[in-house]
Amino acid sequence: MFVDQEVPSYYANSRSLQQHLFFLLQNRCKTISQLSQIHARIITNGFTQKSFILVKLLSLYTAFNSFPDAHQVFDQVSNPSTALWNQIIRGHSVGGNSRKSVEVFNNMGRSSVLPDGHTYTFVINSCAKGGLLGEGEQVHGKVLKSGFCSNVYVRTSLVDFYVKICGEGGVGNAKKVFSEMPERNVVTWNSLLFGCFRSGDVDGAFRVFEEIPERNIVSWTTMIAGCARNGRCRAALALFRSMQEENIEFDQVTLVSVLSACAEVGDLNLGKWIHLYVFESCDYRNQSVLISLKNALIHMYASCGEIEAAFGVFKTMKQRTTVSWTSMITGFAKHGYGDEALCVFQMMESSKDNSVSPDEITFLGVLCACSHSGYVDEGRRYFQSMIETFGIEPRIEHFGCMVDLLSRAGLLDEAHELVKSMPMKPNDAVWGALLGGCRIYKSVEVASDVADMLTKELDPHRAAGYFVLLSNVYAAAKKWQDVVAVRQKMLDVKTRKPPGRSWIQIEGSIYEFLAGDRSHENAHMIYDVIDEITREARFQGCVVYNADDFVGIED
Repeated sequence: MFVDQEVPSYYANSRSLQQHLFFLLQNRCKTISQLSQIHARIITNGFTQKSFILVKLLSLYTAFNSFPDAHQVFDQVSNPSTALWNQIIRGHSVGGNSRKSVEVFNNMGRSSVLPDGHTYTFVINSCAKGGLLGEGEQVHGKVLKSGFCSNVYVRTSLVDFYVKICGEGGVGNAKKVFSEMPERNVVTWNSLLFGCFRSGDVDGAFRVFEEIPERNIVSWTTMIAGCARNGRCRAALALFRSMQEENIEFDQVTLVSVLSACAEVGDLNLGKWIHLYVFESCDYRNQSVLISLKNALIHMYASCGEIEAAFGVFKTMKQRTTVSWTSMITGFAKHGYGDEALCVFQMMESSKDNSVSPDEITFLGVLCACSHSGYVDEGRRYFQSMIETFGIEPRIEHFGCMVDLLSRAGLLDEAHELVKSMPMKPNDAVWGALLGGCRIYKSVEVASDVADMLTKELDPHRAAGYFVLLSNVYAAAKKWQDVVAVRQKMLDVKTRKPPGRSWIQIEGSIYEFLAGDRSHENAHMIYDVIDEITREARFQGCVVYNADDFVGIED
């Protein structure tokens, strides 16, 4: 047996034997079988009340997710120490049973043993993980009553608890706890920073970030990820450049967020640099590349139009998650490669990896591929399969894809019936898909039915583009009075079509401008650069377009 081989006969002294058993628990115990053998030796030698051995024994039982054995050990202790209570509380928290963790904490309160800072930290973290608002607030009250309110770790856990569980209102409580702290560490600051982003207060997050005395990589990564998720992708990339300028080391988690920002603004150059950097540095350090980072590379390349590069990353992945498959399917679908998208989906379905299963986003990509390729029968089949085989409830985006698929194929009556049968109100994308089909096939009848619904369902500012579509349907059918009526309706509700936005990357910098806006400083510079490129191209004998063909093109 494992223990018989590891416990020499010359350990006659009780203390030496205790230390050796602890050494085995600390360094040699790799399986539940080995743990059971050591536990048997602990029992036969009468060490079932030795707290320092039992603390390690409990931590291993909970790590192996063997809670019945852990509780059996704990229940046999006549007077459990605070450290033993802490191990049970922490074990249930790590194991995902937050309510059991709180239950053990309450049982501890009925004993003669007093909780310490670790106890409160463990149970508060457990409440945060389990979403136990009332229980967490009760623990907060006990913290104040017991005098642990000056403990920086307990207070930090409270800040994190309110940030994670209460949304925008919780951030206010978190800020109150934060303001009352006599001492703060970087973890405290980072929790508040995360809370600002969670409540959508990006400007508040920047203020907190500027006040952090010593920022660490988590501080920077939280800022970059928060900006990327809240539509401040330019700010996210600017923060990453600041990290590089200040020689702050970043990790793969940071780069996942940076790649997300690159995908949104189309910064292909930075994305390529990250790709090269990651694989070179990981080869040098003999590290593996995170699957999430490879997924981010697929998304970045696909969003920037480099679908072959995206597929290149996908093919080299030895392990793929649902996100990996979905990113590739969606990438192919958005670029019009319907056959390739469906082929990847079929590969996903035939994958032997039981942990991989299509989700609602996967089917959104599949339906998009069917729509762009005109595969009506396949689209109907996948839509039914999503519901009946995989038990996924269609969202409005799935209905929008189906309406678009049917409308593109000229099946306007079927598309219209699908819109009317939807369990939720149609949004502007659904109406736009239906009207797009009406414009292509000059269906005035369906368009007329949609007209009244558009006015009732959509906000005037959001409906502007669809009023234009409706007007074009009438114009194609030479219904000029109806065209005038729609245009007059747009004037009456004071709606206006927003101008198209475009991006261009010049010498590593990305510039955004509005359609037809020559007055914008970026537009002036873009015209100058394109004119210079045009002159050089003509000098080289190339056929070129005018600058107006590149700048100010409306959607």
